[in-house]
Amino acid sequence: MRLPALLLALAFAPGLAPAASAEDPAIPAAEQAAENLRGAVEALNSAQGSRDRVAALTRTIQAYEDGLASLRDALRRASLREAEITADFDAKRDRIGQLLGVMSAMERDSAPLLLLHPDGPVGTARSGMILSAVAPALETEADALAAQLAELARLRQLQAETSQMLAKGLEGAQGARTALSKAIQDRTDLPQRFLDDPEELTALVASADSLDAFATGLASMETDIGAPMEDFAGARGTLPLPVRGTLLRGAGASDAAGIRRPGILVETSPGALVTAPWPATVRYRGPLLDYGNVMIVEPASGYLLVLAGLGTVYGDTGDLLETGAPIGLMGGGAPGDGLIAANADKTGGGERAETLYIELRQGKEPVDPGPWFIETRKD
Repeated sequence: MRLPALLLALAFAPGLAPAASAEDPAIPAAEQAAENLRGAVEALNSAQGSRDRVAALTRTIQAYEDGLASLRDALRRASLREAEITADFDAKRDRIGQLLGVMSAMERDSAPLLLLHPDGPVGTARSGMILSAVAPALETEADALAAQLAELARLRQLQAETSQMLAKGLEGAQGARTALSKAIQDRTDLPQRFLDDPEELTALVASADSLDAFATGLASMETDIGAPMEDFAGARGTLPLPVRGTLLRGAGASDAAGIRRPGILVETSPGALVTAPWPATVRYRGPLLDYGNVMIVEPASGYLLVLAGLGTVYGDTGDLLETGAPIGLMGGGAPGDGLIAANADKTGGGERAETLYIELRQGKEPVDPGPWFIETRKD
């Protein structure tokens, strides 16, 4: 194919690459996530000397979790955008080669020579007209290609920087969790407990053959631990989830084994912080059957909130918790393992996760906890 004809074919065939678009959202999202993470580092330094270290460290860990989740999401989106651009290049490999060949020939040969045509002056004039017509289109193609290559380079740089920031963030989050555990052990400002692991509770733990049986027995126990006076029933639909995560299964839904449970299941990252969504009194904390560590709190008279599947639980029976008080950490090995796995598999498919089971009981009967939480209610 002669050069003018090839130019014409390239200019008016389907576009080589999309026109340069606005900056991909993954880039500013990653930059904002990195800024949030830097804020968490500063908060950790401030929390070490805070008068209320437990509350300060709790806020710091939550800042780390938010920043790390945003950073992980930005890393995933950047990886997907990189794959999209690369696939576009692969699909149009032949036309890219043709375009580069034509541009190389035009750069190598002088303009007067390109305008010469074997058909004489008329052919030369026609070639000149074709060149003048297709030159802007070729420039547009070249600009679009250059824009995509520049974006690809920036995305790869972003992924490298984000991976480093992710590793530092995970280290900082682990340091904050360790500091929180020590601060909780050292604190002396909680309201005085009214009782400490009574014999009746110990016997109930030993005899219970199911979570339902244990919760029912616990609701029946006489206790001198007072429940908070706030209007828990009136807070329906306004509570935050106790842990940062996403709803995996609603109340009454079947699991893989076909078992239906009255509570909800929330998927979280390993080591995630679990906090009290409402002022409550601790009625039980510790291992129970095959649920891992369980925390049962009384947010109001006649109600019990059951949180099962924790790796670490804080406090003791009888402690009075404020809204947002830390009550434990999810298990799953070293905190942050799930985020590290997500970094290794940037699409998120390799991420390991933990699950927190949440059950709400009114009297001796379980009720659907979903409508109480903002993230799970159905408007």
